[in-house]
Amino acid sequence: MNSNLQQLFAIAQKKEKMILGLMSGTSLDGLDVALCRFFGSGMQTRFKLLQFETIAYNDFFKEEIRQVFSKKTVDLEKLILLNAYIGNLHGELVLQCLKKWQVKTASVDLVASHGQTIYHAPKHQHQQNEYSNATLQIGDGDHVAVKTGIITLSDFRQKHIAAGGEGAPLALYGDVILGSKKGENRLLLNLGGIANFTFLPADASFSRIISTDVGPGNTLIDAACRQYFDLPFDEDAKIALSGEVNEELLSALKAHPFFGAALPKSTGPELFNLEFVEKALQKTSTNQINPADLVATLTVFTAQIIADGILQNFPVNNLKVFVSGGGARNPLLIQLLQKLLPKSSIQNSAALGLSADAKEAVLFALLANEAVAGEPIVINQNPAVLMGKFSFPR
Repeated sequence: MNSNLQQLFAIAQKKEKMILGLMSGTSLDGLDVALCRFFGSGMQTRFKLLQFETIAYNDFFKEEIRQVFSKKTVDLEKLILLNAYIGNLHGELVLQCLKKWQVKTASVDLVASHGQTIYHAPKHQHQQNEYSNATLQIGDGDHVAVKTGIITLSDFRQKHIAAGGEGAPLALYGDVILGSKKGENRLLLNLGGIANFTFLPADASFSRIISTDVGPGNTLIDAACRQYFDLPFDEDAKIALSGEVNEELLSALKAHPFFGAALPKSTGPELFNLEFVEKALQKTSTNQINPADLVATLTVFTAQIIADGILQNFPVNNLKVFVSGGGARNPLLIQLLQKLLPKSSIQNSAALGLSADAKEAVLFALLANEAVAGEPIVINQNPAVLMGKFSFPR
């Protein structure tokens, strides 16, 4: 047997596995690196978060990515250069973290690399009948594997699409395995660039579980902060709290047909971006809106579409909502959600043992664990698949 396959076979049989999860979201703020230890697989999975760090991207990297991010037309040479560049960069950042944590690369069984999403195109969005759902993440897994010397799994979303899904949100599988509790109606809400949640019913019925994108999370707030304040995000909601909500603009933003579409569904910055906001501004003749009022309106808009998605689809009496992602640090957003969902409890996902910042990186590490040690799980109408392409270091 090939030595690479022998090594993988040996890893698959281990009772404990050390897996490094990498997540780079649409906010482009940095690379989340989570070192995890996994025991078992499937619904018997147990894990421990050993180390976590977010490594901020420099301005050069962000600007390079934005040249190909969420755009229908891009420079093809730039795209292929970035595919290799990101893989090498992420591999180098892995090595830096392991050195800092004093962890030998030989002790890490697998790297699970999400890569960088540059375009997400579900069919309901591109509306081209001859084409199916599609998505693209760059940051080649072979480059990560060769740079680190660790077997790497990457490109997780393609299998989900090949099996009939939309490639998002993949949090479903980890949420079910790590977040379910019989006797409690739970909703695991991730406030990343795009907001998504997984509903876990108290009866533990897999046929009633729903995981879906619901609309923008931080993406519009962050975009407005960059555009008008030259800031990456609204720290502590200071800008939003200084502004006033424009109700006419708020109504126009909420009128988009995506919010009335049935669950589950997926979306991305390809739809919810400053162009989307500009159309609403023109429609309501509010083009000269005070920038602080715009950020305040976008913050309320984000909270309302999330709350509407929950209220219209799930029982809210005694619903426990666990929040993760960058938006979990936005005090106004959390305050608004609690006000809009008075019969539900809103708490940080840390209450589940899942750090709000580390959760997505942990969930991709879990997908890698499932790929080598698990079996496909049937959850409602979602594809029962194991995800991730294998890249060997030699």
